[in-house]
Amino acid sequence: AGSRAGVHAALRTLRTAPWPSRRDVRSCLQLLAVLQWVLSFLLLGVVSLLVLIYLVFTSFWPIPALYLAWVIFDWDTPEKGGRRLPCLRRWRVWKHFRDYFPVQLVKTHDLSPSHNYIIGSHPHGILCVGAFCNFITGSTGFWEMFPGIRPFLTTLAGNFRLPLFREYLMSGGLCPVTRQAIGYLLSKNGTGNAVAIVIGGAAESLSCQPGVTTLILKNRKGFVRMALEHGAHLVPSFSFGENDLFRQVVFEEGSWMRSIQKRVQKMMGFAPCVFYGRGLLSVQSRGFLPYPKPITTVVGEPLTVPKIAEPSREVVDLYHGMYVRSLLKLFNENKTKYGLSETDELRIV
Repeated sequence: AGSRAGVHAALRTLRTAPWPSRRDVRSCLQLLAVLQWVLSFLLLGVVSLLVLIYLVFTSFWPIPALYLAWVIFDWDTPEKGGRRLPCLRRWRVWKHFRDYFPVQLVKTHDLSPSHNYIIGSHPHGILCVGAFCNFITGSTGFWEMFPGIRPFLTTLAGNFRLPLFREYLMSGGLCPVTRQAIGYLLSKNGTGNAVAIVIGGAAESLSCQPGVTTLILKNRKGFVRMALEHGAHLVPSFSFGENDLFRQVVFEEGSWMRSIQKRVQKMMGFAPCVFYGRGLLSVQSRGFLPYPKPITTVVGEPLTVPKIAEPSREVVDLYHGMYVRSLLKLFNENKTKYGLSETDELRIV
């Protein structure tokens, strides 16, 4: 009798216990989507490399041996357009990823499929959330807004030397930020290609902080030269809110920590930032996840660029100046719409 009473009491407790609401479930799925993305980008390559090295000294050594043979055979694939998997772009987890912030894509002008494009993505931020969500995942409707345009996103070439991580990157449409890879997409892959380049690169992440918009662009002219060499039109884009996702400890110019960061950035290709975000359990706690702040990526008007096999420095400077003015116009016309004040300025160094 006592045991039956206990069972009934337990059932009554389950019936009266509050079930998670749909909003709670959505929030949990969004958090998990962001968590898997952050862990994939920060740990997948390194962990895969360590596991394969460990397997070399076990009875499972044929696994890393076969994978090494495959990588050698497949070595040039990242430089030749990669190996995009459309199903990965449609993965439902990216919609939860988008809604966590949320991320929004804004179109201002059409892009013709009869041309190729280089999209300048600004700012870099810490992890390029806006660029990844809009140009790699299909969650914000890029293909619907720009029919016939295939977006690609460039990243450090060293990422494609990490086992398994290279497959993950290529499947989403990422390619190395090298002349060979970008040149292939702009000259040997037909038309309708849009290669997004985070112009400021790793160095710009050192200046990432809320309330300050600093772009490293004044002496970054290689993307303009490539656009001229291949006749690819230049398109500025700006992700409002990108710098609000993390809090970074910014060291002053001339300090020994700043010099170490710059030295590592030159040697390794990435900048060792000291930053933090929210924790896993609450927004108030500190951790490595981005804060849920809205990101709006505005894609601007394409700048028509002629095809010149060997553009002179003066021509490169001319079109670089035109691009900078177009970017400033895009920023000033949209800043008050997406979280900035009229007095906020875009600082280009």
